Amino acid sequence: MEIETLATIGGIVILIILSGVFSGSETALTAASHPRMHLLQKRGNRRAGIVTKLFSSREKLIGAILLGNNLVNILASALATSLLIKAFGETGIIFATIAMTVLVLIFGEVMPKTYAFHNADRVALLVAPVFRYVVAFLSPITHTINLLISVVLRPFSGKIGTDDKLAIAQETLRGAIDLHMGDEPAVQRERVMLRSILDLSDVNVGEVMHHRQDIFMVDSDLPSSEIIKQVVNSPYTRIPLWRSEPDNIVGVIHAKVLLLHVHGNQGNLDRIDIDSVTTPPWFIPESTSLDDQLQAFRRRQEHFALVVDEYGSLMGVVTLEDILEEIVGDIADEHDEVPVGVRPQSDGSYLVDGRVTIRDLNRRLNWDLPDDDAATIAGLVIQIGRVIPDEGQIFTFEGFRFQVASRRKNRLALIHITPPGQLETETPERSLE
Repeated sequence: MEIETLATIGGIVILIILSGVFSGSETALTAASHPRMHLLQKRGNRRAGIVTKLFSSREKLIGAILLGNNLVNILASALATSLLIKAFGETGIIFATIAMTVLVLIFGEVMPKTYAFHNADRVALLVAPVFRYVVAFLSPITHTINLLISVVLRPFSGKIGTDDKLAIAQETLRGAIDLHMGDEPAVQRERVMLRSILDLSDVNVGEVMHHRQDIFMVDSDLPSSEIIKQVVNSPYTRIPLWRSEPDNIVGVIHAKVLLLHVHGNQGNLDRIDIDSVTTPPWFIPESTSLDDQLQAFRRRQEHFALVVDEYGSLMGVVTLEDILEEIVGDIADEHDEVPVGVRPQSDGSYLVDGRVTIRDLNRRLNWDLPDDDAATIAGLVIQIGRVIPDEGQIFTFEGFRFQVASRRKNRLALIHITPPGQLETETPERSLE
């Protein structure tokens, strides 16, 4: 009798250990890093390959673990109830319920799952070879259970299309990026860069292009020597050429190609045929996404495109550098003309060049100004006021105060922005809260 009792107790202990193994493995195999396992597999780690294979049949894996876990828990409870009924009679049912609840909760659930959660990759690699056979052994049962579940849930579930799956995957990535820990400047830059990569398909070239009023262009009807002089004095490598009117772009001249012709005609620069130096202009619609344009730059092996609106009118230019700057931030060299940009003030406000894009401002300062109907901060102020405001005019919008600091003709050159929490106690000229 004593041997039978000891065997029963030993069986209960073994079953509780198995319960902990199933629970911890479930946590580890669901919390393990997919990218890290994929990387380890590429490096030749056999166990990581098994984990990746288990990931691919997640329903079978979860079904087998839950089935095994429930089997050992129910069997352990049955043995404990039988043992305690023999010792205490009918009261033993109560004792068995209390004892098994405590034991299973501590040693079969909380303790193994806590350890597995904090060591998910290590535990997953450890248990994967065993659970490969557990899943295979229990697959007939789990397959039958999954079929029953799918039949029951079919009226309540909808099909997820490819677009939905892509959107879910992108949202998962965005959530992972937001969870990237740390407030250090380097970590913040990493978060901005990763978000920007995901946003490339949502941003159009019209939002990042250089507006036509800021484009340096050369009249192709000028003497060749004068064109060469203007190109040499320009800070740009690729320069559009126009004829008759600025909207009529007839070509793009590359400074390096021009330099080769200058070297071959040092005696008389006017003999250079400018038309033979230029390349045909490449026009793209302003609605082109940055992702599509980046791929187009790669296919055509070009770095420069002219942006036009739906009527074919020139809107601006976009370069490969502009798209890269959307990801990594400003890239300046010794020839770049540094704009006024964003200048922080001692009172917590900012002096912002009207040409700065709302998207760039939001990224730099972690603001959330709307950019659906306006690309630049000047455009936003005009949209808010519904007029072209005068210098000194003030507007408030979504907690921000915008004051026109400088206006050049009809262009808002400089805007003084005071973010929420920094507003002075004065009455604005117009409020659009």
